[in-house]
Amino acid sequence: MITPDEMQQRVNLARMLLSSGRTSIDDQPLVDEMGVAALPLPEAEPAALLPIPFPAGLKPVPQPFNPRPASSDKLPEADVVVVTWTVAEHEALCDVLTPGFSRLTWPRYDRNFAAKYDAKIRAGAPAKKSRSLGSYVVTKIGNKKVLCFKSELHLNQDGAKTGDGTATMPVKDLFLQVIEEAKPKAVLTVGTCGGIDVDHDLGDVLVTRGAKFRLQSEFKNEPFARQAFTSDWALPTTHFAKAEELMAAFAGNLREPEFGPPTKRYNFIGPLLKAKPNKPSIIHEAGTTPANTIPAFHPVLSTDFFEFGTSNNASELLQIGCGLEMGDAALGLAASELASPPKWAVIRNISDPQINGDLPKGSMALNMQAHWAVWYYEAFGYHTSVNSALAAWAIMPAFRNRRPPLPCHRHICHSKSSCSTRRCRATQCGWRRNPRHPVRTPALTFDSGALTTASITSLMGRSQSPAFPRA
Repeated sequence: MITPDEMQQRVNLARMLLSSGRTSIDDQPLVDEMGVAALPLPEAEPAALLPIPFPAGLKPVPQPFNPRPASSDKLPEADVVVVTWTVAEHEALCDVLTPGFSRLTWPRYDRNFAAKYDAKIRAGAPAKKSRSLGSYVVTKIGNKKVLCFKSELHLNQDGAKTGDGTATMPVKDLFLQVIEEAKPKAVLTVGTCGGIDVDHDLGDVLVTRGAKFRLQSEFKNEPFARQAFTSDWALPTTHFAKAEELMAAFAGNLREPEFGPPTKRYNFIGPLLKAKPNKPSIIHEAGTTPANTIPAFHPVLSTDFFEFGTSNNASELLQIGCGLEMGDAALGLAASELASPPKWAVIRNISDPQINGDLPKGSMALNMQAHWAVWYYEAFGYHTSVNSALAAWAIMPAFRNRRPPLPCHRHICHSKSSCSTRRCRATQCGWRRNPRHPVRTPALTFDSGALTTASITSLMGRSQSPAFPRA
């Protein structure tokens, strides 16, 4: 049980980590006038900071703005929006998805800040100083247009108290605004998280279509404090194996140092202890082994304080979630308010593995569990975030903008794009409604415009379609 004093310390830790790496430039309003964000974007293809051998035709290609947008302009429309949060996560996203476009060259975005957000943001929050909602760059991956967005708002950073255990949540409003303007087919959140399972390596990436609030501080009495959200769609995994291959090239950056007591006053003979090597992988619902598989919709847990998995709380937490972070359920909450929400998924890299629960807690200065959780994030936040950016990249090429085709009236269509029969392709496949041509089989007759999942299943001869198709 976390005491009230320790809870406040954990809240402060969360805000410290969320602000880690920020400079005075980040907190200055109207950066463009200072000439920082207004640096000319590269005309020639820049050299990538990370040597990533993407497959031919699938290398991310940032799109220069011409002219550069005003901070109050609407966001450009995109097939997919990728949202990240901290400086370390932002820099990793830049190096993977917008190579050559550093975070300070991304255009600022402050649309509706004064009218809609300012009053909802607590005094002292970074967004209050910068008067910005975020920054963004558009990149192309294959034929997909991707809006990369770095949010200045955060569940743990901005809430203004409205009562006992209740507070404003401007980041939810930001999600709604981004979705309204960019009109994405899918929204992906990427960034760091705390590991719960001792078998999950530093740098592993959790991919899930679920998020659940675990709020015990400023939002503990909100009606959504324990609410879970899911997004039911077929998340493509075709390129996950390639992403893991790319991740392996950077595994050397995840080498933990040899360990021993900090002073010879401890009765420790030695030698120094060595950690087992980290071999990062993508852990998801359709994993190929038990070690890299999670149950369908098993959520990431969004907390309003800095919580981390330990050997003492793991058995409890693993029953309800796969990782610990601080905000993604806000996307699920926003999507639940929309009549036709976009698909969404959470992609989180483990920046701090399960912590030894035998270590002392005590006051914050002597809390060795929190000490090591923070140390891991500060030491490996960027390098582990490269992996979640690569996992996000892997989803883009195989992402389909439209629903799969249905059976037509003349035959059973198994095509993933369109039927081989010309008449079929021109009429009813691809979810085209043609009520004048009902679907007929020897045992079933119904309108093609009113097909149900059960109907499709009976026609296709499938008991259940895979949640994560591999093609």
